[in-house]
Amino acid sequence: MTGSTPWQQARLAALDLEGSGAQDRDNEAILEIAVVPLAEGQPDLSDAYSTLVNPQRPVPRRPWISPGLTMAALSAAPAIASVELELARRLSGAIIVGHNVGVDWRLLRRRCPSIRPAGLLDTLRLTRPGDEGNSLSTLLDRHELTEQVTALAPGSRPHRALWDAVGAILLLRKLIILKYPDGVSIQHLMSVAGTDVTGSGDFPASAAVQGQLFS
Repeated sequence: MTGSTPWQQARLAALDLEGSGAQDRDNEAILEIAVVPLAEGQPDLSDAYSTLVNPQRPVPRRPWISPGLTMAALSAAPAIASVELELARRLSGAIIVGHNVGVDWRLLRRRCPSIRPAGLLDTLRLTRPGDEGNSLSTLLDRHELTEQVTALAPGSRPHRALWDAVGAILLLRKLIILKYPDGVSIQHLMSVAGTDVTGSGDFPASAAVQGQLFS
């Protein structure tokens, strides 16, 4: 990429994963993961990837774990090591989009260290400071996007990986339209809503990352 690149032309991929919970600390397991690439700023469902993940240990039922993520279903799924290569193919070199994306990235980075994204773009950082209720579901409802997400991800539901990944894309588009009606470059978006991949702070993290994104 050279100069000022329209955000729709950047290589972007939405990520969402469902985990066993932060209370598991270093033992937190990924239970489901979805990656949805963007094509001209739209979710490309024809090339989306979504899978349950076998945690390879018992996971107790918890209120935030979707009813569909049962041990019976998860035990038949591949382990995270078996899908790391596919995830790396889809995410390495891309800017990962997500709502509060740093949380998902920290867990994925721990479980799949071979993945090397170019950066993280957080839709939460594009919301207005002080807004009450900035969860993904609340924002999708507020912007009347919930039905559209459900139509694009049939068979999925809120708080499942595919639904939330599609939701993050539609929310990103909506927030950009509201904040930047005349268009915006990916460079500017990363300056205001980017997070570095090391988890140490705001984007950019280093000259090497800047070069990967913008050279």
